[in-house]
Amino acid sequence: MWAGCRLFPLLLLALLRGLCHGREAAPSAVTCGSVLKLLNTRHSVRLHSHEVKYGSGSGQQSVTGVEASDDANSYWRIRGKSDGSCQRGTPVKCGQAIRLTHVNTGKNLHTHHFPSPLSNNQEVSAFGDDGEGDDLDIWIVQCSGTYWEREDAVRFKHIGTDVFLSITGEQYGHPIRGQREVHGMPTANHHNYWKAMEGVFIKPSMDPAKHDEL
Repeated sequence: MWAGCRLFPLLLLALLRGLCHGREAAPSAVTCGSVLKLLNTRHSVRLHSHEVKYGSGSGQQSVTGVEASDDANSYWRIRGKSDGSCQRGTPVKCGQAIRLTHVNTGKNLHTHHFPSPLSNNQEVSAFGDDGEGDDLDIWIVQCSGTYWEREDAVRFKHIGTDVFLSITGEQYGHPIRGQREVHGMPTANHHNYWKAMEGVFIKPSMDPAKHDEL
């Protein structure tokens, strides 16, 4: 009891410091280090990747949209544009540059000037090894408030080519039958809104071990 009373002022001080630095400003925000699935709100499919390469264009690992909510290949980790620029548990701000790393393959969400195979928009692929790719892996989170809130639909704009991460509904055949094409589009519209769904969200706390599992 005595030890707890002595510890309480220290915890209160740490909390106040966190508030002053904005660490507790957005408890429902998506945070750096979180692992999540992203739902395209127009087409109700989740951003997905797998060890299947494009048969045209870059030949890199393909990125698609899937309807299933329980597919483990739809998890992505939120990272900064460089190591150390997005501290674990820090809320992601609107306008912040991030990387999205595919958890199961370690490749980053990427786009470049290759045509996408079905719609002839800009190809989106997964690129790199163990989370390290190049400057074409960087995306800006576009949202209307201060932070990327979990319940809000947001856009991802590619820094290098100015396209938006999008789905317009084209479906693949064999070997990924029924999966949707993911591509980059130059215009902001209802095809490029995404919402955070299932995942492990690291809390904006001084204790990095704390998280929410959804």
